[in-house]
Amino acid sequence: MDIYHNAVTYDDVHINFTWEEWTLLDPSQKSLYKDVMLETYRNLTTIGYSWEDHNIDEHCQSSRRHER
Repeated sequence: MDIYHNAVTYDDVHINFTWEEWTLLDPSQKSLYKDVMLETYRNLTTIGYSWEDHNIDEHCQSSRRHER
């Protein structure tokens, strides 16, 4: 059995808010989201998760656009 068979992946934990949804969040919710996603990224990187299938730069740019 593959050790990663039941492992959590980035897609399992990533939430991609629409602009409309993002604007409904208050600043503390936005901050919490960013903190949780950064921690998730770090944790998955630590265990050797391969980011080849994900465009992290695009996600980060999308997150920056949502900061407005």
